[in-house]
Amino acid sequence: MAQDVDYYHLEELLSEEERMVRDVARRFVDEEFLPRVQRCFRESSFPMDLIPRLGQLGFLGMTLPTQYGCAGLNNVAYGLVSQELERGDSGLRSFASVQSSLVMYPIYTFGSEAQKSFWLPRLASAEAVGCFGLTEPDFGSNPGGMITRAKREKGGFVLNGTKRWITNGSISDVAVVWAKLEQDGKDVIRGFLVEKERKGFTRHEIEGKFSFRASVTSELIFEDCWIPEENLLPGSGGLKSPLMCLTQARYGIAWGATGAAIACYECAVDYAKNRIMFSKPIGGYQLVQAKLVSMLTEITKAQLLSFRLGKLKDAGKMRPEHVSMAKMNNVSTALHIARLARDILGANGITDEYPIIRHMLNLETVNTYEGTEDIHRLTIGRDITGLSAFE
Repeated sequence: MAQDVDYYHLEELLSEEERMVRDVARRFVDEEFLPRVQRCFRESSFPMDLIPRLGQLGFLGMTLPTQYGCAGLNNVAYGLVSQELERGDSGLRSFASVQSSLVMYPIYTFGSEAQKSFWLPRLASAEAVGCFGLTEPDFGSNPGGMITRAKREKGGFVLNGTKRWITNGSISDVAVVWAKLEQDGKDVIRGFLVEKERKGFTRHEIEGKFSFRASVTSELIFEDCWIPEENLLPGSGGLKSPLMCLTQARYGIAWGATGAAIACYECAVDYAKNRIMFSKPIGGYQLVQAKLVSMLTEITKAQLLSFRLGKLKDAGKMRPEHVSMAKMNNVSTALHIARLARDILGANGITDEYPIIRHMLNLETVNTYEGTEDIHRLTIGRDITGLSAFE
């Protein structure tokens, strides 16, 4: 962690390996990503040539076993990498998060040995790119209402439906798609691997975004798309399967959002020390200092929340509700910090000469996707009371 934001000396709690991995990610972001993110955001493009670098650095599926070409690191290390990647941009962290938590994790958890042996090394090295098809045009917070269906036919399945707001969708080699399949007279949600070349599978990029511009967001359309029996994820079954994947991704988001907050805070501190107003730096005025103190305090709380969450995850004690609290708190906190930083920078805060407005726009999406703040509040509320407010 940068010294300026490590107010409670959390650095002392990290292992040497965790610090080393974090520092590799920090150098990558500072030297290879940040010099070009302004152009990417302006052009609404993702730096495709950096995808192999993410694989070379071991950032994809980094907590999965080394036998599949992955790094086999702990979850605190993964969290620290997520924090650094999103300090660069939410789109960069989101690419790695989708590849790791929403594609590699379900293949590892629900896939056959043949599926794992074929796909995981390719995804870890970035030879292949994946995406996660759950959200539909009319079903986001209620994924169980999905209308995408798989119908069993001789030797395989026929898939029909549409998935929307899919990160990496139009650049992916394989999609992990969730669909309802009739089993024993009832519909059961199952996971399927759909390669990009499958007939009846089309995808296109969603345009006109004012957020996540340095990220690929797509729509996937399946029209009588035939997939073979061996593409079914055999261990998947029920809504619990995709929700387990989302829990993994939300873990990384909790760390990542803190990285965006750190970028905004550091920019605001530097600006406040150097912007002269009424003959002295604006950082010398009480109201500006109050904002900076609030920002640093909330970042410190978010860091501690994420670190403890990582320790719980590594110990096998993390529950989905723990992740909901961290995702809900850290993202809303980061968005508030971005807005305070924008205020400190005044008019300069809305230009892309500084990172503030880019992070603020991105965080509007992060605050909504993979569970809105309201949904996570209701999830925790149900855990507290034993009563569901969803129905």
